[in-house]
Formats: sequence, C-alpha cells, structure tokens
Amino acid sequence: MKAIVQTDPQDRRSLELREVDVPQLRPGEVLVKVQAAGVNRGDILQTMGAYPPPPGASKILGLEAAGTIADAGDTNWEVGTEVGCLLAGGGYAEYVAVPQGQLLPVPKGLSVEETAAVVEVGCTVWSNLGIEAGLHEGQRVLIHGGGGGIGTFAIQVAKVLGAEVAVTAGSQEKLERCRELGADILINYKEHDFVEELKGSCDVILDIIGAKYLEKNMKCLAKDGKLIIIGMQGGTKAEINLGAMLPKRLTIQG
Repeated sequence: MKAIVQTDPQDRRSLELREVDVPQLRPGEVLVKVQAAGVNRGDILQTMGAYPPPPGASKILGLEAAGTIADAGDTNWEVGTEVGCLLAGGGYAEYVAVPQGQLLPVPKGLSVEETAAVVEVGCTVWSNLGIEAGLHEGQRVLIHGGGGGIGTFAIQVAKVLGAEVAVTAGSQEKLERCRELGADILINYKEHDFVEELKGSCDVILDIIGAKYLEKNMKCLAKDGKLIIIGMQGGTKAEINLGAMLPKRLTIQG
C-alpha cells in the first residue's frame, strides 16, 4: 500500500509517498481502507520528534481517519461499513489497522471526510468536559483557544450541556466565530487579562496552554473548580501555590 512516510527524522518536511506493507491484524482489530485522514497538532509535533507514538503503535503519522472496513478480522464488524477511527498512528496510509473499540459508525449528517476531521477532537473534548469534569447545566466553563479545533468543538458541547461558556482567543475574527457557535463571554487575551473578568467564577477550565496559565487559571476557578490541562503550548513546568488551592478545594487534572 501507499503511505506518507517521514524519511528524515531531523527534517519535519521530509514527508514522501512511499510503498509500505499493509498492516497485519492483531486480535480485536479491523483493517480499514482509508478515504480521508485528519491533521492534528500531535501529527505536527511527531514530525518534530516531540510526540513519539506509544510502544507498538504504527510509526506512520495520523491520529484519526475514516473509510470503510476491508477486513473485519475476528470482530463482529461487517466488511463495507463506513467508520471513523481514533488512532495511535497510521492514518496517513491507504489502510490502517484499528482496535475495534476505537471505531465508530459515520454519524448521520456527516460525510466520511467530515468524520475524519472530528474523531480526535470529539473524543478529546467529551472525555475531558463530559466524563472527567462532569460539566453540567448552570456551570461556567472557560475554554482557552476558543477559535481552534478543540475550542470550537468544546463550545458546542458545553452549550448542549447547558453551561455558560467563556473563551479566550487572540483575534476579533476568532472571537466572532466563538460567538457564532454560542460562546457567552469573549476575551481577547492579547488585549485583556482574563483573570480580571473571570476571577473566582469558573467551575471548569479546559486549558491547552499549561504552565504559563497555571496561576491565572487557579485564580479564575470557583470553589470546587476543576482545571483540566490537555496541552502545554505555554510550557511544562510551573509552581503550584497549595495555599491558594486547598481553601477552594480545587482539582488540577491532566
């Protein structure tokens, strides 16, 4: 099969279409003929050597894809079914082996191509806002990077759950898009300090920045507030003031 291969680990632009072996199925996996693949920040970081695939995963790029099942292996899936795939790697290829628990039928109303673009972000947002944070009606959530892939999806999920949504973004154009999707509080972080507007009022914060925003995020949390960190664009190391954390019973989670 053909796959996009990084030929030089030191050069993130050395992506070439090459002939490689079709992956062999392991128990519980299906073989999917890929019709479309998404592009994620994780893919970009992997080309830079900063986000290696987990042990045993495909070295080929691609964290999400969609297509049709070509070989159902030992599973109960049917050949020919259109599916979306959440992957540890391998999506930038004609075929990819997928654990059956990481498949979903193409949702009604979405094309195969659209499905390939939302699998990773959908799983990320729901697992963090829905499952870990338990976001619910009447709460306020702060979403950093509201104009990005995670942010635009998270706004819509939060509104469906009945939450009030505050977002940060770096341009008026992005903030306007956030407003169109349902965001209630719009903050341009280049012009305003989000702490001044949100201090002590957020029940949940979904953060892609990391170290740079840790202290500010803690100031924004209300009592029993939860900070969910899913990215480190602003660094990996910061100090935690336990004196500020304990009185409000805050939760900080990766």
